[in-house]
Amino acid sequence: MAPRAQTQTSGPWTGKVPFEDTGLAVTDTGGPGTPVIYLNGQFATQSYWKNVTAGLGTAEWRHITYDERAPGRSQRSADYSFEAAVRDVDAVLAARGVRPTERVLVVGWSRHPRRCLGAVLVDGVYPYDWLDEAMEARIRKLFRRLGWFLPLLRPTGLAPRMSAREQADCNVELGVVSRERELGPVLDRIAVPTRYVLASGTSFGSRGDEQERCGTSVEAVTARNLNIRVSAKVPSDHGSILRKNFLAVVAAVREVAALGREVPK
Repeated sequence: MAPRAQTQTSGPWTGKVPFEDTGLAVTDTGGPGTPVIYLNGQFATQSYWKNVTAGLGTAEWRHITYDERAPGRSQRSADYSFEAAVRDVDAVLAARGVRPTERVLVVGWSRHPRRCLGAVLVDGVYPYDWLDEAMEARIRKLFRRLGWFLPLLRPTGLAPRMSAREQADCNVELGVVSRERELGPVLDRIAVPTRYVLASGTSFGSRGDEQERCGTSVEAVTARNLNIRVSAKVPSDHGSILRKNFLAVVAAVREVAALGREVPK
């Protein structure tokens, strides 16, 4: 089912966007500012962006955040694939009346670089071959062990309305699409200003320096594509970057927007 376009208003809007077999919980600050769409970390919710949006304010920016399928206030779905997540981005923008010709600043990741004013990649989108048979087995074992505990977290919003197996499948697919041969060419084609904000330390489920080793792949990316640069590397770890070092993300958004407005459409 295609989302119904909403009439853009000058004020904020919060509601559900029906799309395919789900309903996506969306918050749109409205107004004439530069549209910014925020793509959450895996299984996270739109609430994680509150410090960033508050730091930017609403005088120059129109913030569009949403919960992906199953986390937060969004509904469950039969499709949690990466491709479904990409379709949801366009669905949310269309439903909120953002024209296809209107360029949007993406904080997170998108496969539509020609539509982007620019992109800010918050400790992610690494073309790194971290998934092998041993890692897949480790991921599936981790979520099996968490299976009994996840339903207890769902009422708090700390866990999505997904089974342990569905969450494991999403993590495994993330490893597949992140492989250098898959993601590297996508990053090489980016033609708009793009900035990484890198965290230090670990992420959920990682061991030792695994997260740091993923981040080293950025050096090859920036060497090949001059549109992509590292804006900052902050001391917080992956899970706390939007809480402890959100000002680095705010600075990257401002930098990318200023550069993006100079790039011809």
